Amino acid sequence: MTLQRVGFGVDLVDYGSAWDMQRVLHAQRVNDQIDDIALLLEHAPVFTAGKRSDPADRPVDGTPVVDVDRGGKITWHGPGQLVGYPIVKLPKHVYVVDYVRRLEEALIGVCADLGLDTGRVKGRSGVWLPADPTRPDRKVAALGVRVSRGVTMHGLAINCDCDLAAFDQIVPCGIRDAGVTSLSAELGRDVTVSEALPLAERHLTELLSWSDYDRSPDLVGPEEPTPSSQQTPIRYALQPLT
Repeated sequence: MTLQRVGFGVDLVDYGSAWDMQRVLHAQRVNDQIDDIALLLEHAPVFTAGKRSDPADRPVDGTPVVDVDRGGKITWHGPGQLVGYPIVKLPKHVYVVDYVRRLEEALIGVCADLGLDTGRVKGRSGVWLPADPTRPDRKVAALGVRVSRGVTMHGLAINCDCDLAAFDQIVPCGIRDAGVTSLSAELGRDVTVSEALPLAERHLTELLSWSDYDRSPDLVGPEEPTPSSQQTPIRYALQPLT
């Protein structure tokens, strides 16, 4: 898979330009004119809304929102957030849910490399920190994908050192009983996009090679028992379609 660094820092990428780029690459990948590719970038500030977005989740001040053809609901992209758009052809034996889990696992790996323990929350996509007695579940990375003609679009975003105040204007991902956080906020130090970028590249390359991998167990809350089956990572191998 080719990893293409599109724009960061002073070269923030306009959302519309990145979406146009995705569509061109998607058509080329569908027709086998290119191999799998992942765009990695940092956006200029923008709100985007997936197909399941609720009008009540949008900015109360009427700030414009870009409606897109991905799954999920409303989110924010902007400086300090690493965004990845894999344009990959899914093997016939790979279900969309497995693709999403692999993206999550890649981001869980990035967090682990930086010293932050994260995981999945049952029933919610993305990468999370579990609730504690004073704070709710907190999302550090979000996902929203589209698969058309067997090829993926859109993808993932992990908050590095972004201004979390932007999320106060919306109901992020339509989830009202959880929070949003960043690597910097959780680790107590400045974690830049530049620091997270090579880690994301390595984990995405590994997880999108479609080899077997150890899937991290779901997180549990402070008052929930930890099932014995979730105490260690679960080895996950693809099963052929029957």
